[in-house]
Amino acid sequence: MTQYETDLHSEFQRADLFLAMGQPAEAARVLEGVLAAEPDDQATMELLARSYFASAQLGRAEQQLTRLVELAPANAWARRALARTLERQSRADDAAVHHRVADALGAA
Repeated sequence: MTQYETDLHSEFQRADLFLAMGQPAEAARVLEGVLAAEPDDQATMELLARSYFASAQLGRAEQQLTRLVELAPANAWARRALARTLERQSRADDAAVHHRVADALGAA
């Protein structure tokens, strides 16, 4: 692992800690830099989406979750999270599609 990869991993862990401590906006700020360096990293997209959702940045959460679903259509967690994000935006019809797929994939 290079120093660059170690630094990105440390930043990811720092963001995870911020989220766990109830500071989702700060977690999102850190993760935006990590994702800029590794734009296809699905774990970063997921944590960033969780951070956006927790800080009520629902449009940004939707963007990350939509991208995650595009990259991994069978990701049941991402489908359920996208559905809940859409529901919070009063888009129940759009959410229903993702709930059905998540159910079919066996998501809780």
